[in-house]
Amino acid sequence: QVQLVESGGGLVQAGDSLRLSCAASLRTFSNYAMGWFRQAPGKDREVVATIGRRVDHTHYAASLKGRITISRENDKKTVYLEMNSLRPADTAIYYCAADTAGLPTTRVSDYDHWGQGTQVTVSS
Repeated sequence: QVQLVESGGGLVQAGDSLRLSCAASLRTFSNYAMGWFRQAPGKDREVVATIGRRVDHTHYAASLKGRITISRENDKKTVYLEMNSLRPADTAIYYCAADTAGLPTTRVSDYDHWGQGTQVTVSS
């Protein structure tokens, strides 16, 4: 059974940084594209960042570009999301997702496997 387990969320102050991690139980992790998405209360789930099989194939949400970095360690079957200069508007549940096709798509519907999410709360 595929499992994606996020960690690293929490309550921080505006301007702080966080590093989210997602550990995957995917046998062929390196073949999957991975993505980070977030969902704030009352809003749709939106893409934050994605990374393809190749670590140089990345996509960042325009509103977050410059403040976030996605990376992966295939030998550890883990994907990371570094977030800097956090703002209250970044408050959301952050989800990790895996795409079997291996392409760093930004569409929620393209991702086959999802984690349970980790809460990030940024206070002003």
